[in-house]
Amino acid sequence: MRQFVCILAFGISGLIQTASSGLGGHPVTIDQPMSPPNWALLERELLRANTTACREFFDRYFDERGFLLCVERWGADDGPDDAIENMIYWPILHAVGASDSILEMYKKAWEGHLRQYTAAKTVEVPFARDGMYYKEFPVMFDWLHHAEGLTVFCLQGLSDPYDHRFQKRARRFSGFYMGDDPQAQNYDPKYKIIRSMFNGSRGPMLRKATALDWAGDPIEVENRFVLGHGEQSYEEVLAHFRDYNDVAGDHPANLLSTALALNAYMIDHEPIYKAWVLEYVEAWRDRMIENGNVIPSNIGLDGKIGGAADGKWYGGVYGWGFTVEGVGESSGPSHRQTFDRGFQGFLNAVLLTGDRSLLDPWRKQMDTVNSNKRVVNGTTLYPHKYGDDGWYNFQPQPYSAGATGIYYVSMQDEDFRRVATNPWFDYLHGTNPQYPEHALRSDFEHIRGRVAGMRSDTTTPDTRLSDDPLKYTPAAVRSLTELMLGGMYPARTGMVLHCRLRYFDPIRRRAGVPEHVAALVEKMTSDEVVVTLVNTSPIDSCKIVVQAGGYAEHQFMSVEIGGREQSIDASHFSVELAPGAGDRMKLKMQRYVNQPTLRFPWDQ
Repeated sequence: MRQFVCILAFGISGLIQTASSGLGGHPVTIDQPMSPPNWALLERELLRANTTACREFFDRYFDERGFLLCVERWGADDGPDDAIENMIYWPILHAVGASDSILEMYKKAWEGHLRQYTAAKTVEVPFARDGMYYKEFPVMFDWLHHAEGLTVFCLQGLSDPYDHRFQKRARRFSGFYMGDDPQAQNYDPKYKIIRSMFNGSRGPMLRKATALDWAGDPIEVENRFVLGHGEQSYEEVLAHFRDYNDVAGDHPANLLSTALALNAYMIDHEPIYKAWVLEYVEAWRDRMIENGNVIPSNIGLDGKIGGAADGKWYGGVYGWGFTVEGVGESSGPSHRQTFDRGFQGFLNAVLLTGDRSLLDPWRKQMDTVNSNKRVVNGTTLYPHKYGDDGWYNFQPQPYSAGATGIYYVSMQDEDFRRVATNPWFDYLHGTNPQYPEHALRSDFEHIRGRVAGMRSDTTTPDTRLSDDPLKYTPAAVRSLTELMLGGMYPARTGMVLHCRLRYFDPIRRRAGVPEHVAALVEKMTSDEVVVTLVNTSPIDSCKIVVQAGGYAEHQFMSVEIGGREQSIDASHFSVELAPGAGDRMKLKMQRYVNQPTLRFPWDQ
């Protein structure tokens, strides 16, 4: 099967060069005195505050084995994915420059998590009776939950790509979706489908799912747990999932699985992983085109659109037509969908190929959906769902799934017009100059609120579910991702990091800015980024390596400082910062021209 995949994939892969250059050549020197701006001091203090808060959180909710102190359950509301999701932004926090203790804590939690939920077993849910994890991977679930539980793992390579356990797992996990494992035949290479929305290390679920499959084993609720959807009893939990039945066949959220193969590819550039990602994404692109530029939410086991949903392209759980009646505090119609998360798979393919036309179907999808708008009482309303009676769930805001990512990749005005209000983009366009300080201070408030909540938490390990600490996890990385890296905030389904710049400390041989260094991305265009680097220490000089892209997928062409331009033509370059020095750099670059890699700059 792998040879077959490799042959097909080259149709859209193109040829792009390998990330180049070691740390040779003349470093860029910054010796212009700069009194540390407010944003620089806030960045440095935010890194420290994050670290202190995360240590307290870890000590409060994890034991010496790295186990989460909670009642272990299988379930969509409080399952294993929620347990490790408590660490979801910690890898990015370390990768931008936070203390090495952050890396140590989330790795300990990840290793403990794998042991904890391999040992944890269900009684009544049939597929997890021998362990909720098998071969260190969830036995069977949908990619809404897989992605939440695997994000910490998929981002580990930003800081720790040489860990042999990480590398072995990246290959093994990818194999569950590439036909490598006879116990996990999730992928059908003939039809290029993942055969069910429920999939994992024990293969796909090809029957209808039951409420029990989603809800997990019976549990005492009243006077013991506070459930996230307001259910007052286990019977209400079952009722919440009573209509979550049609899982057979492929679903767009399965495209999130491409992050596993992408990580495996970025270790040593083994072509089989790239080939599979491109084959699978191309198949979904063709389905969107065939379906009138709208992504279908069910592909049958026969490879036909709607083939496992009575021929309805909009069918299936979490599909275009999936609207259910809520229970408890969430009573009333609930429009639930995850098909738009498939966009992340297309972004992964762009990262691998540089082919930005791969995103065209998502542009056309927005236009197609919004063309069905209607005017009611003078207000224009746009549909967001499609069912047996046509378009429905009309809202004042246009349908815009994928708009932010498309603009981030293209940086073209016509794509920006589709984006909803985005204060960070406004800042980059020069119309929101107060954004850096506002965003940084907002993250301080986030930490303050989370720590206050944690300190007032009265739950005990036997009255705590795995998702209960989520509301207290303090890591705040939105401002640091945007302002330091020029990166898209990954949210809970961004399993790789899309950013314009990354930084490395060549002295400590680690990812992230060195101590005392702050960075502010002030402007980005399709071929340029403007960033200010400042050394907040008036005493010590330092060295820093600047990389083009999260995975060296871009190429610097030149750097301009103080009106003087210096040629680079490399995926990274080094900077020497004098004590108390800082300056603005204008970096010319070509984007998506290198094969992405997890290797640190000095090993590329």
